Amino acid sequence: MGIFGGFRKGSDVHKSDGRSAADSHDEVKTGRSQKNGMTGTEVQTRNKRIDVMSLERDIIIALRQVYDPEIPVNIYDLGLIYELKVDEEHNVYIQMTLTAPNCPMADYVVDQVRTAVEDVPGVVSATIDLVFEPVWDKSRMSEEALVELGLDPD
Repeated sequence: MGIFGGFRKGSDVHKSDGRSAADSHDEVKTGRSQKNGMTGTEVQTRNKRIDVMSLERDIIIALRQVYDPEIPVNIYDLGLIYELKVDEEHNVYIQMTLTAPNCPMADYVVDQVRTAVEDVPGVVSATIDLVFEPVWDKSRMSEEALVELGLDPD
């Protein structure tokens, strides 16, 4: 082993990760890693996408904890969430509806959604947009929700 943690193999110096000094030089020259063929910027972009995707998954888990006050099914499986967006800064935008436009519990449900989303670790802010177009109907429900309510999933 050399002074700087490299291993000598013939005339090539190898780093502890198995790459040669020549490989490292090529990586610096091209900006691409031999391990995954991606630049540092590409790796950061991929990691942000993965981070946003895992945050979206956690938000969906949180939304499944919010129930419609009149129907014993969570709002996500009821199909009340029309759109869910998470930007790279972890701001969340949700477009949702209710089963009926004149629901007396509208403010309560929207507050429950906002609180559930904002409580997810990593979320910076949550904007909830309540819409009534398109009109909600049972075709938006997940198969699990249909089965739970005793409705035919087909």
